Amino acid sequence: MTLVAVLIANPATPAITDAVLGEARAVLATAHQPRILHGEVAAEILFEGDAGAGDRLREALSGEPVDVAVVEAGAHRRKRLFLADMDSTMIEQECIDELADVVGLKEHVAAITERAMRGEIAFEPALRERVALLKGISAAVVDALIRDRLTLTPGGRTLVATLKAHGAHTCLVSGGFGLFTGPIADKIGFHEQHANRLVLRDGHLTGEVEEPIVGKAAKRETLIALRDKLGLSAADTLAVGDGANDLAMLGEAGLGVAFHAKPAVAAAAHARIDHGDLTALLYLQGYAASEFSE
Repeated sequence: MTLVAVLIANPATPAITDAVLGEARAVLATAHQPRILHGEVAAEILFEGDAGAGDRLREALSGEPVDVAVVEAGAHRRKRLFLADMDSTMIEQECIDELADVVGLKEHVAAITERAMRGEIAFEPALRERVALLKGISAAVVDALIRDRLTLTPGGRTLVATLKAHGAHTCLVSGGFGLFTGPIADKIGFHEQHANRLVLRDGHLTGEVEEPIVGKAAKRETLIALRDKLGLSAADTLAVGDGANDLAMLGEAGLGVAFHAKPAVAAAAHARIDHGDLTALLYLQGYAASEFSE
């Protein structure tokens, strides 16, 4: 089987040197020359073999700040549907933790969030528990939190713009809240967004979330529904996330990417990005930096 080994570094710390590429070719036992996707930031190498070569290559390069992924070469490599988690994926924070900070409960809520994202506790009851602690907060604080606290993950806008420029449909799907996902989806450029809805009364949070909750199953179902609506195959789909509630979506996608993810998620995903920014997802599909859109 013809496969592609993709090597990716963070743009801030380029690390795909000639020595790294030479070692990679030796491990893969390939005569193919590397294709440079972006300077010392990303490159790919064709080889004949099995996906297990990715583990061997990752072990060989374990001392380098380099992500390694093995993907299939072929017509379905560039995806036509992209679904992304929001918190700690497309943005660098967890929105519910920032809301909790308004009432002095960030540390307590963040601890629950961390356990849920690691898969140590079920997502849905953990969400209800955390939302209950937010009762009485004015919805008006959300605009200030988005402006002052939330930062877009590097590479996200370029990722979405490039996929859209090449005809892909993009969807932000979050276990967070529509009060945040609407503005964030607009800032990044997604075609659409799906998220939970907080119950409001007189402009304040009631401590409740509308049912059904957008959790693990709903994320997967959103991918399937959009895939069927667009008439795509599973191989045409891409998903990215970092937490346990993303696992079903990542598993359903043709390429599921764990991005700076919790250990259980990184271990289960088709590919993991621990060093690169979100443009890594473009390199995985064979895009060179010269093809990126802004």
